[in-house]
Parts: sequence; structure tokens; C-alpha cells
Amino acid sequence: MKILSSIQNPELKKLRLLFQKARERKKLALFVIEGKREIQKAIRGGYSFESVFIHEEAIGDFESLLNSVDHVTKYSLEASLFEKLSIRSGSEKIIAIAQNKPHDLSQLKLNKNSIVLVIEAPEKPGNIGALYRTAAAAKIDAVIIANPKTDFYNPNSIRSSLGGIFILPTAIASSIEVIAYLKENKITIATAAINSKAVPYDQFEYTPPCALVMGTESTGLDQLWLNETNQNLMIPMADEVDSLNLSVSAGILMYECQRKNKRF
Repeated sequence: MKILSSIQNPELKKLRLLFQKARERKKLALFVIEGKREIQKAIRGGYSFESVFIHEEAIGDFESLLNSVDHVTKYSLEASLFEKLSIRSGSEKIIAIAQNKPHDLSQLKLNKNSIVLVIEAPEKPGNIGALYRTAAAAKIDAVIIANPKTDFYNPNSIRSSLGGIFILPTAIASSIEVIAYLKENKITIATAAINSKAVPYDQFEYTPPCALVMGTESTGLDQLWLNETNQNLMIPMADEVDSLNLSVSAGILMYECQRKNKRF
């Protein structure tokens, strides 16, 4: 294990840039994972690692994890240096640099019983992470991101997902491509949208294969989705409330879908 003691070290400069800059993550096809639980889930998800950075006082805490990535370059960092680099104030004691995965629709493996969450134009990394965390808990089979407005490997997405972002099969494409894919594979499109054609979410059958499609909190779904949907779904709310948090709305639909399909 190599010992690093200067913030000017090229490896630490790269680590800092990967934390801060989506452009750098895209250019190098690398991203940063902070935290033991998140790194373990990335290992489960089949991600490859380039390097691991460990707080000098916590090396013994990660012996098993480090053995599972024994081919990876490992660095020990003194406490003050680790805390300067960490976005969690050094509380997690371990950071890894991992390699991006391709997220092509053609690589998504679904079947006649699949339930998919589709997120259109997500902007906030925290929302993306929360959606993945809920989707993983609800035993959703895959997530498709249509027209993303933020970097998939943003550290805040990873943190908010508690690593769920690594264990759910994911595809990223344009809305036009996603709609074509769903139709080609005869996947029912159920959209979260309030209009005259919407039915209460608990009155829909969610017969698989089915895609639950969510828009943004601010503008909802693009008209393209509303033109192609098989059914609009609404969540009843009190008169004085006009919207729900995106991850809450998605969670309600996902769990109702799984309840109807007797997956819990």
C-alpha cells in the first residue's frame, strides 16, 4: 500500500477533480465512490476499480473489502488529508475510483414479468439517488433514464441512493428511443400525469411487463409521453396540496405495482 501525504499528488488531484467535475468524469470514464456500503454494492454490481484511498487509521476496518479488490492500487492517507478530500467530512474512511459502465438500451435484459421505472429529464442528483434507493427497496427490475439533465455518476446521486444505483440494471437514452424500445418489447407504458384521462393509481392493474414513467417535479412529463401512454395515473391529494416530492410519488406507484403483482 502506498502512502500519500501531499494534496499536490497527481492521484489526489485527479480524485478531487472527479469529485467536482462532471466533465472530468465523462472525459476519463471514471467516477468516485465514497463509503464502504456503496463500494460493496458497486462490487456486487460488477464495477471495475482503478484505485482505493483509505484513512490511515481505518485500514484494518476494510481488510475483507480490500481483499476483494486485490488487483487495485491502494493508498493510505493521513487523517487531515483524507478529510480535505472527502465530501462526507471523512466519516466514511474509504474512497474508490471506479470505471463507468455502458448503459445502452440494447444491453437491458428484461422479460415478460419485468417492472421498469422510467425517469424523464431528471435534474437533481439527490432525486435520482432517492429514486434508486426506493426502486431497489421495491424490487424494481430496472431503471431507464430518458433525456438526463445531470451526470449519472454525480457523487450526490450515489450517496442518496446508498449504493442502489449500482445494483439496478440501468439504461440511458432519449425519450424517443425509450418509447420505441418499450413499444418494440410490448411493455405497457403507465405515466404519472394529472389530466382528464388519468385514473387513480390504485385502480390500475400494472400487468407486467410494465413501465412506470415519472416526469420532473416542476413540469411533469413531456407531451411525447402523454401521446404514447397506455394509461395516465394520478395520486389523490388534499385540496390544499398540489404536488408530491418525485421520489414519494414514484414510491407510491412502485409499491402499488408490486402489491398488485404480489411481489411482497
